[in-house]
Amino acid sequence: MKEITQEQLSTLRPPAFPGSYFLSFEGIEGAGKSTQIIKLKTHLESLNFRVLVLREPGGTPFGERLRQAILETKNEITPLAEAYLFASSRAQLLNEVILKELAVPNTVVICDRYIDSSLVYQGHSRGLGLSHVLNIHSVFPLNIVPHLTFYLRINVETSEKRQKMRNAPKDYFESKGVEFYKKLVVGYDMVAELFPQRILKMNAEVTTDQMSMQICDAINQLIGLKKAVEKEENL
Repeated sequence: MKEITQEQLSTLRPPAFPGSYFLSFEGIEGAGKSTQIIKLKTHLESLNFRVLVLREPGGTPFGERLRQAILETKNEITPLAEAYLFASSRAQLLNEVILKELAVPNTVVICDRYIDSSLVYQGHSRGLGLSHVLNIHSVFPLNIVPHLTFYLRINVETSEKRQKMRNAPKDYFESKGVEFYKKLVVGYDMVAELFPQRILKMNAEVTTDQMSMQICDAINQLIGLKKAVEKEENL
């Protein structure tokens, strides 16, 4: 695997809009992302934030059509094609929605999956290489990353159990089997180590309420820290 350079990492940066926050949730299927996003949205709205929830791929008419084409296909897509398809959807989402919304003060944008999914799914699990995915994201606006990412970690056995309980049809990635999911967990752990300041690795085997409390605590800390920095910059 090609070595990741400090230059590649240094090109990534969070958006600089005072009073606004960009968040993302990551994890394998069954980790509870959707449930926790709803709970966090409620918490943030109670703090008088304007909250927008998006998903990847998707969030724009172009992205939603792309999502349908990828996740419903029965044909194998090459890892390189996957990476550029997801990056295309992401670039459109950033330009059309995310950056414009964050420019409005007191706004929080929450993404269900973002760049870390590309690093894990295409970069690691599909063998394209993390370095290649980072190169794709070296130009604006793809070099924009969240202020904070919640990685909800569960093991493969828990994922399988929760998917069976949900009893929903499996999409393109969900149908790839246990060995692929094992690679995903390893990949997410790797990426969490690569970005320790941004990615908060959380044990999602706990109860829904316990998980929600930990997430809300982390958000409260982020808001307090960012406000302190912005206040200092304005002095």
